[in-house]
Amino acid sequence: MRWRALFAPVLAVVTLTAGACSGGGGGEDGGRGGTPPAGQGRHSLVPLPVEVVYRGAGFTIGRDTVITASPEAGGVAGHLAEAVRDVTGWATRTGEGGAVRLEITADPSAGAGESGTAGAVLVDPADEAYELTVDARGIRVRAARPVGLFRGVQTLRQLLPTADRAGTAAEAGVTLPGVRIADRPRFAWRGAMLDVARHFFTAAEVKRYVDLVSAYKINVLHLHLSDDQGWRLPVRGRPELTRIGGATEVGGGPGGFYTERDYREIVSYARERFVEVVPEIDMPGHVNAALAADGSLSCDGRRREPYTGTDVGFSALCVGAPAVDRFVADVIGEMARLTPGPYLHIGGDEVKELTQEEYDRFVGRAVELVGAAGKRAAGWQEIGGARLAPGTVAQYWRPEGTPEDALEAVRQGGKLVMSPASRTYLDMKYDEETRLGLSWAGFIELEDAYDWDPATAIPGVGDGQVLGVEAPLWTETAETMDDLEYLAFPRLPAVAEVAWTPRRAREFEDFAARLAGHGPRWTGLGVDFHRSPAVTWPE
Repeated sequence: MRWRALFAPVLAVVTLTAGACSGGGGGEDGGRGGTPPAGQGRHSLVPLPVEVVYRGAGFTIGRDTVITASPEAGGVAGHLAEAVRDVTGWATRTGEGGAVRLEITADPSAGAGESGTAGAVLVDPADEAYELTVDARGIRVRAARPVGLFRGVQTLRQLLPTADRAGTAAEAGVTLPGVRIADRPRFAWRGAMLDVARHFFTAAEVKRYVDLVSAYKINVLHLHLSDDQGWRLPVRGRPELTRIGGATEVGGGPGGFYTERDYREIVSYARERFVEVVPEIDMPGHVNAALAADGSLSCDGRRREPYTGTDVGFSALCVGAPAVDRFVADVIGEMARLTPGPYLHIGGDEVKELTQEEYDRFVGRAVELVGAAGKRAAGWQEIGGARLAPGTVAQYWRPEGTPEDALEAVRQGGKLVMSPASRTYLDMKYDEETRLGLSWAGFIELEDAYDWDPATAIPGVGDGQVLGVEAPLWTETAETMDDLEYLAFPRLPAVAEVAWTPRRAREFEDFAARLAGHGPRWTGLGVDFHRSPAVTWPE
């Protein structure tokens, strides 16, 4: 209701349309959902906003343009000033009386979503709603919360030209089209998972990934911090986990791990961009790196040899042993201490070395420990058969057969994050000629990543049971930042639009046409992306 009240003036004149950035035209409004005025060129908004209308004269940002922001939105103003500087080279000022205004419309003392902090995400989607207006008088972004302003600024950035297109014209200013946008997300959880266990990526590389994904309104960075090949999170009193368990990766490389300072910097950097870090320590399977560091975690008391291959399902904790109970409590406690966000991911997938009873008992206890630490538990869909606390998140990833474990999680009051491997796994090859990636879930071209609906993927599950959507990027074959970017782009923006935009407004050909304009942006950022044949990329 708050979103409807905030945008009531816009809702009266703008209609939702699948071609909101490319269809129609004509009249003073430029058409409902029409093209920009003549001379403005095509604007490529991804994810597609809920409601868009191009109308009237636009606004030119010049050297003297000032950004004015509500007191609690100073950080967001800084992001906008940085975006203008990237295009023009100007040091855009912030201050009073500016023609560019970022306005908070709600009482700041009222809190922000269930976590009650200004930097929090995973809140009511209404808190991420925004209104963006560009006309001859200036630019205005309005939202109930700073997170909504940030989402609006990310849309505004896409209205700016790329630096190469601005060129010398930037000396006279950069003109944006006249437009009114009212927008909010479909789902609260819009995630990108990065596996730093199989191949390690530095804090600086993770921050770059945050920058790239947050541009598409992704609000969760799920970090897969442990697996058979490596352990990346420091745990107080257990230095062997990173010293020994962190010294390996797939292929026998040097591995690595994050210091506490590194991890806190990643979390802080992400939160400044309204992205919540959800850490995952995968248990009770996928634990060879932990067993290599501490023999007391195995039933025979022996340390395992480090593992640098890609097989799965061969390792497990000695569930029920006192040493394992202490280990799990320490690990969950440390994740909770280092992570301000509301969720901790306990893994739980592909456990082949335990009985179902042992597995269920372990998951139930882990969920209890997460709750005792003041957090909510998340895990892969296999956890659904165990005893779960209401609000637990089960991540659906195995689209074959009937997902009884995911359905059971819902029956217990849980929510689903939809990550069907055949649609969202960014480590799959695009086609048989792709230079890296896997293919066990099939080839995933751009249309495969886009043309599906999270609310109809599982019979009996609808919007009310789906918390969100996430695109995992496993790193068996991804060793460098270029590898990550090539696998993620352009498919990650496709999944981002699935998570943000109402299903009735999405249409693949329109998406592909809008996405084409992002190619020059990625090139300018040095992103090595896959030139999908479904898109007519500009030269």
